[in-house]
Amino acid sequence: MIKFVKRLRFLFNVRRSVPFLVDFFRSRDVSLAKKGLSVGVVAFYFWLPMDVIPDVFLILGVVDDLAVFTFILQMMVKMAPEELQKRYHIS
Repeated sequence: MIKFVKRLRFLFNVRRSVPFLVDFFRSRDVSLAKKGLSVGVVAFYFWLPMDVIPDVFLILGVVDDLAVFTFILQMMVKMAPEELQKRYHIS
C-alpha cells in the first residue's frame, strides 16, 4: 500500500514524471518491446477512447481520462528498471 501511495504521488508530480518519461524512452535498459507497448497503449486509447464516463459530464469525464492516463503511467513505472525507479525515488 505504501508503494502504491508513493507511485501515485509521483504520478501527480509533473516536475518529476516528465523527466522520468524522457529517461524511460532514452534508456537502453528498457527493451524496445516495453517502449512499444507503452506507446501502443497510449495510441490505442487516443484512437479508440473507451470512456466509462462520457466527456459530456465535464468534471467526471475528465477524471475518467485522468484515471486512464494514471494507469498507463503506473504501468510504465512498473516496467522501468530498478535504477530508473531509484533515481526518481519511486520504489
